[in-house]
Amino acid sequence: MGEFYKELIITIIATALASSGFWVLIQSIINKKSAKTQMLLGLGHDRIMALCMEYLERGDWITKDEYENLHDYLYLPYELSGGNGSAKRAMEEVIHKLRIVDTYPKEYLLEKMSKK
Repeated sequence: MGEFYKELIITIIATALASSGFWVLIQSIINKKSAKTQMLLGLGHDRIMALCMEYLERGDWITKDEYENLHDYLYLPYELSGGNGSAKRAMEEVIHKLRIVDTYPKEYLLEKMSKK
């Protein structure tokens, strides 16, 4: 009896793998994941570029918290997911042009308060 069940299971598996419906299902799953991955990459790219431009336009500094958020939580996962070169160039500009500070400079806070 054990041999019969082994052959039956092998036959069922072979039939499933050979059927076109199985491969259509697999392709559908891959395509959905690919679309989701592309959407996440696009959103990550947009956010990285927006923050880099904001920080570069603001002045010659970036706070530690802003840098950690941008680099560690947005840029590194984006890069590991296959992100492109424009976000890398923007990130390198932030790294090389902006100094990292502990807190917002007083001048920036005063300016921000005076605009209210």
